[in-house]
Amino acid sequence: MKRVVIVNGPNLNLLGKREPHIYGTRSQEDLKQVVQDRAGKLGFEVSFFQSNHEGELIDFLQKEGPGSAGIVINPGALSHYSLALYDCLQALALPVVEVHLSNIHAREEFRSRSVTARAARGVITGLGFAGYELALEFLATEQK
Repeated sequence: MKRVVIVNGPNLNLLGKREPHIYGTRSQEDLKQVVQDRAGKLGFEVSFFQSNHEGELIDFLQKEGPGSAGIVINPGALSHYSLALYDCLQALALPVVEVHLSNIHAREEFRSRSVTARAARGVITGLGFAGYELALEFLATEQK
């Protein structure tokens, strides 16, 4: 069974508590369940990771990325400035889909720019948990 790496950046551990009017009321555990259910139907197993620390995200990606079918990443605020995370994603040479729960283009101006998006095949923004499911669908088509 092919493995997909799901990585969530800073503050995504607060899903369901942090600004529910923007991010919704479902928790990180709810997200994991949605992702695992969809991944299983697509024939993927999942390596799921969340950290509030840039270096930990990079270490995880460098360890778990190679040999995987692809990466679904929600870098959170790191998407706006982390060249180190961008470099890591570029170096892995895997299909990457960047996901944002909220529509980053409908929020503060600084959120509309993503430096990490340049390392992704595509970006899904504003569709909540469904964005992760769509990213998995895309990675499944890449395996055919």
